Formats: sequence, C-alpha cells, structure tokens
Amino acid sequence: MSTGQPAEGAALRAALAYARAGWPVFPCLPGQKAPATRHGFQDATTDPERIRSWWRAAPGRNVAIATGTPGPDVLDVDRHKDGSGYAALRRLHREGLVPDGIALVRTPSAGLHAYFTGSGQRSGHLAAHHLDFRSHGGYVVAPPSTVGGRPYVVVRHHASDATFDWNAARQLLNPQPKPRERPAARRAGRPHDVTHLAAWMASRPEGTRNESLFWAANRAIDAGDTAALDAIARAAQSAGLDEREVTRTIQNAQQRADHPAEREAAG
Repeated sequence: MSTGQPAEGAALRAALAYARAGWPVFPCLPGQKAPATRHGFQDATTDPERIRSWWRAAPGRNVAIATGTPGPDVLDVDRHKDGSGYAALRRLHREGLVPDGIALVRTPSAGLHAYFTGSGQRSGHLAAHHLDFRSHGGYVVAPPSTVGGRPYVVVRHHASDATFDWNAARQLLNPQPKPRERPAARRAGRPHDVTHLAAWMASRPEGTRNESLFWAANRAIDAGDTAALDAIARAAQSAGLDEREVTRTIQNAQQRADHPAEREAAG
C-alpha cells in the first residue's frame, strides 16, 4: 500500500541531482510545503554531505529548491476550485513572454511550475491571476515530493538558458497607473523595512491569523515590497491558514490599496 510519500531514497537522489546542477536544496516536512529546517530556504545548500545527513535522518521528507540565482526562477501557475492561472499563462504565451525554459512540472493541484534560468529578480504574487513568481528569497517544492498524497511530476525538461521577465508579465496582466503622491505627513508614518513581518506572521496564534495577515499585507503593500508580501503569504500558510483564504485576504488588502479612503481605514 502506498504511504503517499516518495519511495525511500528517491528524495535523496533527487536532492543530490539538483545540487549537482548547482541548485541549493533543503528538506520540507513529509507531505507538506513547510520547511523542516529552522531557517527554511536560508538553510539551502549544495553540500552533498549535509544533504545526505538530512535525508538519512528522515527519508520521507519532501525536497525543496531555493529559487533565484544560483537556483532556478519558477513561474507557479495555481489551479484551485476558485480559479486557475492557465488563462493568464495563455495570455503571456500569446504575447511572447514565456520562453522555452528548463522544465515543466505538474503540481499536486494540477497546476504548473515552469522553471527558468535563475536571476536576481524579486519574487512576486498576482493573486487575481493565480500566478506566483519564485525568485530571490523564495523556494518551490520539487519532484518527487508529494502533497496530499499527490506527486510533483516532471512533464518535460531540457537544457535552456532562457529567463522569465516577471516585471514584463506583471505589467501586461496588472498594469499599474502612476502612483498618486501622498502628503508627507501620511508617508512619514509608513514602514519601509517590512522583512520582519513574515517571521511575525508565522508565529501568530490561532484565532488571530486572518486579521494579522490582513494587517501585515497592508504594511507590505504600503512599503511596495512584493517580495515581503510573498513571504508573508507563505508564512500565513505555514501558520495554518488555508491557501485560498490567504489568497482572498491578500486580494482584499490589494483592493483596499487601490482606494485611498479604505486604505486609511485598513491602517
């Protein structure tokens, strides 16, 4: 009978193969996307001895790859009951913004991970289009990992040095008007460094998480830090919020950001 976990040794072999390609890896909890190490993607390594020690201690752990150079960039196309990113992906294809990358991986939810040569771009999130971009400061769970008993499966792969331009994709799908200048008195009270909010979000107790996510998302939007917003979303999931609930809450924060009166109320 299947245990819903990668076969013993398969995860270790995959982790070592990714490391040989120059992609730093780290373990996630069995059957989950949550890191199994204290610092998550910051613990990622290509050191084979450290990798062996992780998976020999717990062979059933999932494999995760730290994204952004030297790792890959990954376009994450989500597919859920409340929406799919495939329509946005087709539009990007029509506009010539999706080059032939390194690999395509089918995710457990029947979504897609498109791998490209890594860059120093910042990770991003387009909730309304069900797309995520994993680059600097992010990670993805990779084959042969499983979530909910379903595996990540390589659909195709080949050598490629193509990169993905997230800014161009974001501008096409979600064009932004020139931001309105706010009075200095309003700007002065806004935080600029919001990188600490992901760790804060991950520590929030049950019963406060949704409200905390909404507050933290507004702070990241105010600061214009999309990488921090992405990290906050992942932290909210690791704290126990459902992925759809996280997406809906962040969408609400983004909608309020487009309406100054509501934005002040959220602050």
